[in-house]
Amino acid sequence: MDEIAGSGHFFEDFRVGEILAHATPRTVTTGDVALYQALYGPRFALQSSDEFARSLGLERAPVDDLIVFHIVFGKTVPDISLNAVANLGYADGCFKGQVYPGDTLSAESEVIGLRETSSRKAGVVWVRTAGHNQHGETVLSYVRWVMVRKRDEAAAAPDPTVPDLPERASDLVVPPGLDCTNWDFARSGASRRWGDYAAGERIDHVDGMTVEESEHMMATRLWQNTAKVHFDQRAAAEGRFGRRLVYGGHVISIARALSFNGLANACLVLAINGGSHANPVFAGDTIYAWSEVRERIELGGRADAGGLRLRTVATRNRPCAAFPLRDGEGKYDPAVVLDLDYTVLLPR
Repeated sequence: MDEIAGSGHFFEDFRVGEILAHATPRTVTTGDVALYQALYGPRFALQSSDEFARSLGLERAPVDDLIVFHIVFGKTVPDISLNAVANLGYADGCFKGQVYPGDTLSAESEVIGLRETSSRKAGVVWVRTAGHNQHGETVLSYVRWVMVRKRDEAAAAPDPTVPDLPERASDLVVPPGLDCTNWDFARSGASRRWGDYAAGERIDHVDGMTVEESEHMMATRLWQNTAKVHFDQRAAAEGRFGRRLVYGGHVISIARALSFNGLANACLVLAINGGSHANPVFAGDTIYAWSEVRERIELGGRADAGGLRLRTVATRNRPCAAFPLRDGEGKYDPAVVLDLDYTVLLPR
């Protein structure tokens, strides 16, 4: 047998400039919204209430931005990261349009960078992925890079190409029609608005959430993410960690849900500026999170809302008391599992 169906791409299969059209289009349903609610427990008013959303000019409650991210990400896994060693990071992620139940999402990626590792056993692949709705409109665009195994360690590597990525996503899109002037702070659950936050402020999100084996696998199947490291214990037993890994996006959604404590009015994710899955997460780990305000961002002179750039750090089995995130060699503390730089929208 020359090739196993569904074996995915290995590092030497990628070419810079290659366009990958990912299967399978996916219609978002209210069932997805309910399952997301059950898995993570987010309480943000804009996504929870049709009436709240209508009072701000939207047709109804939009789908949570991270549902869109997970669905689009899941489309890419069979073509990009089925043979991944690790998903390394994100940059230049922009949410460009609201998604509602009934919309259909599809995805395509362009390979924008390749570099073999020093061991020659794997290589890093950079891709820019775009998610589109049924009208062909881009609703999400982001760059991620992933370390992918080689099929043949002796295979020749391409000349290294490392893309130049922005330090902060600049394309901040506020949904047309959204007007936060009449924001109901009583119903949203907190009184703090955009101007109440200051650069350098740290917010402990207090609560913790324990990752259950069944839940993280259910979530990963929900997003049609087929990476073997999340499901196949026999294969995982032969790997570096000896057990199934929790999908990194699952941790992002947990951290975002926990951030309601202190950031209840951060109603939309506008951008993912950068991020790293610093250490693996396993079932049984308890996730905590804290955020640091990096900057307040004016949005084209809007008087109703502003952008807040955040650094959210998620830790495992260690509440967020102050401790060094990295050691003297620059390596993350083993308790740090996520270091995410992103921008959210708040009413003024």
